[in-house]
Amino acid sequence: MSEKLLFIINPRSGTGQIKNKLLEIVDLFAKNGYEICIHTTQAKKDGYETIQKYGTRVAMVVASGGDGTLSECIKSIMNLPEEKRPTMGYIPSGTTNDFAVSLRLPKNMVQAAENVVYGEKFKCDVGKFNEDYFTYIAAFGAFTDVSYETPQQMKNMLGHTAYVVEAIKRMGNLGSYKMKVEHDGIIIEDEFLYGMISNTTSIGGMKNLSKEGVRLDDGLFEVVLIKMPKTPMEYQAIITAILMQDFGGKYFYTFKAEKAVFSSQSDVKWTLDGEEGGKHRSVVIENYRQAVTIMVGQKKHSTPKNNNLANIQSIYENFKPLI
Repeated sequence: MSEKLLFIINPRSGTGQIKNKLLEIVDLFAKNGYEICIHTTQAKKDGYETIQKYGTRVAMVVASGGDGTLSECIKSIMNLPEEKRPTMGYIPSGTTNDFAVSLRLPKNMVQAAENVVYGEKFKCDVGKFNEDYFTYIAAFGAFTDVSYETPQQMKNMLGHTAYVVEAIKRMGNLGSYKMKVEHDGIIIEDEFLYGMISNTTSIGGMKNLSKEGVRLDDGLFEVVLIKMPKTPMEYQAIITAILMQDFGGKYFYTFKAEKAVFSSQSDVKWTLDGEEGGKHRSVVIENYRQAVTIMVGQKKHSTPKNNNLANIQSIYENFKPLI
């Protein structure tokens, strides 16, 4: 008996290249015994609602789009009964695809589809943000609205550069946020320029953000809080540290946590996976360890003769971000 596969496609993601590969990808799924239902999203939350309607009836949900599409699908899966959650597959086709980088998924869409069919199952952490969920980052402060306020047409034309252009436009309007942060019995009270709670190795296209290593299944977030600079020299020092990916200086708080509570006396705008997350004075963020199963790291179908060392190296490279 064939398994059912729900294929959620965002046709507007990136430059819409999925349209050129769609037949090949669907043929691959069909040849491997899947009964396929295809849904192209028509508006925001369309993918979420579709999974709520059909998710418990299928073995696999495959999303093709950017990080926003993936996040929407995972949020929907998290709101299904735990024992009925389908396995998740991802064919990245967005502008930046941060979480795909963390999972080491191929940029080639057909190869990513092959991962869905032939890959290994990986149980991935998911974040809870009050009553909402996020896949790889919750953030507040400077530039957090860039990703969802950058016009889609500009993203399609300029790619990642579109985000940079939009960020430069906001340089003169940076605010500060007085907040109290509680984690593991520790209380931090300070004025911040930016804060992020993440489970990823890539944010905004910047890779290898954590020198201590990031595991996507360890039940812990990586937290970075940037203090509000008081002088132009401090601004420059912070910018230099970020470009050097050095968060160990006096302008940063960094730690790992399973749970963190943020509170402030005024509303603070948050983003979840690059999408608008609303304004909040109190936020509780928790890590749901290994909550969603995602297909990663395509299996090897054959072993090169007399080349065991090369084969071991290939497997290591494929799974390196997850160990």
